[in-house]
Amino acid sequence: MALSSLLSASFCFNENCLRSAPTEASSRRYNFSRGSKSVAVVLRAKGTSQFQGLTVMQVRGASTAVDCSKMKIPHVLTIAGSDSGAGAGIQADLKACAARGVYCSTVITAVTAQNTVGVQGVNIVSEDFVAEQLTSVLSDMQVDVVKTGMLPSVGIVKILCQKIREFPVRALVVDPVMVSTSGDVLAGASILPVFREELLPMAEIITPNLKEASALLGCAHLETVADMRSAAKSLHAFGPRNVLVKGGDLPDSSDAIDILFDGDNFYELRSPRVKTHNTHGTGCSLASSIAAELAKGSSTFSAVKVAKRFVETALDYSKDIIIGNGPQGPFDHLLRLKSSSHDCHRLGVFNPSDLFLYAVTDARMNKKWGRSIADAVKAAIEGGATIVQLREKDVETRDFLESAKACLEICRAYGVPLLINDRIDIALACGADGVHVGQSDMPARVARTLLGPEKIIGVSCKTPAQAEQAWIDGADYIGCGGVYPTNTKANNLTVGLDGLKTVCQASKLPIVAIGGIGPSNARAVMEIGVPSLKGVAVVSGLFDRECVSTETRKLHGMLTEARSLVNEKKRHN
Repeated sequence: MALSSLLSASFCFNENCLRSAPTEASSRRYNFSRGSKSVAVVLRAKGTSQFQGLTVMQVRGASTAVDCSKMKIPHVLTIAGSDSGAGAGIQADLKACAARGVYCSTVITAVTAQNTVGVQGVNIVSEDFVAEQLTSVLSDMQVDVVKTGMLPSVGIVKILCQKIREFPVRALVVDPVMVSTSGDVLAGASILPVFREELLPMAEIITPNLKEASALLGCAHLETVADMRSAAKSLHAFGPRNVLVKGGDLPDSSDAIDILFDGDNFYELRSPRVKTHNTHGTGCSLASSIAAELAKGSSTFSAVKVAKRFVETALDYSKDIIIGNGPQGPFDHLLRLKSSSHDCHRLGVFNPSDLFLYAVTDARMNKKWGRSIADAVKAAIEGGATIVQLREKDVETRDFLESAKACLEICRAYGVPLLINDRIDIALACGADGVHVGQSDMPARVARTLLGPEKIIGVSCKTPAQAEQAWIDGADYIGCGGVYPTNTKANNLTVGLDGLKTVCQASKLPIVAIGGIGPSNARAVMEIGVPSLKGVAVVSGLFDRECVSTETRKLHGMLTEARSLVNEKKRHN
């Protein structure tokens, strides 16, 4: 094992890099040789020193600093055919690896014309050019795991085996693609001997479905779990270290059953069958996900379990999407298509004018007045609220998520953005338009990484320095306050109108004033007349009232008058 590979197993806890390490023991000792020198390395799960993004590890008593930003990225190379419909093949492999957080390079063996109906044409890439692609990637890009899909000729299989011997990798995952789910032949029977004799013995794991297992063994169709076990054992005799026989097409089974055999033990992996026609590319995606987990350092058994769970989750998420007119559609590996569809109902990118009347909900007030969160939000929007934040500290997570989904439907209907206070998990789960975080919450730059570039992120700030940091971290707006004392947040230091004005003058971001603001003082806040101040955020002034819509309407009118007065003064000056 090379020193660079060994050190890449360290666990580096900092904001720039995360790497997994052995956790079953407090330390682990590795010995390896380079030339005539023997080196001992101790990896410690605890007690590893860290200084400004560097992990310091003890190598024979000497401190060695490893720059986490230069540590190796897990890398899968997929060798397969291109699917013009992007449901299977190279395209599915790329999406699966991206979803599992692994870099994926590609070698294309064939270009297919296919869609949700079937395969209309196949153009096989020349063997010389397949070899050239393999050499290009393997000689340069530090591949961890190779995953194969469509290998359409004996020559291509032989070239692959030769290149893996020339450029060894950690593991080979073989998905023996021969017949598409729609029944189209992608590799003929002539390829079977070279599969059995040369490719399978090199594999860490092979992942045939029922038809492919039958073809490899030259036997009748597999129809029972007992057949699958027998097939897995027979396939293992060809030399792969592990065999996963996939039972997605197993007749008369309400479960999706796969059989994993490691040469000693059988593992029966069961899960409820997802009822959907969007299954195009499941085999490619499962094998690529296994490869991705192996590239991250997982054991084969763990990689299979995680990959199976991932594919099941993606299938369930995608079960009712419609892409194409055929009997077998693709699925969404990144779990984003339905969210993107919902986002199309928004008015567009974040508009600072949305901060004008910023309604912040409160569970205690809703309970006091006998209102649901959704009822409170609907009333506020009908009264003129321009953006809504769900700040529900005393609600159970399950209930909060259901309420957030209901509120999102209301906000979508009115074209009003919905933000979640603090809870990025809730924002992600319900598809909200963004989050608002405090100084002690998750940093905005981390929230941005999780939520993506299109979501709205607000940050609570009290000082110009905090406002500057929010801008650097990629926030969209600042909530400045508390301006006045408030009973909704204990021990909250106030900044007053002078502090608000100071932050507004220094900020590069639009600002909404927050904290103790209501009908009695909202006009004074707006009249500080700083361009970056776009509105006020209100809690009790709206929700601790008998009629939310009426109070919101009154406040909206007051703010409109104040804004008009400020604009009039600017024109005269």
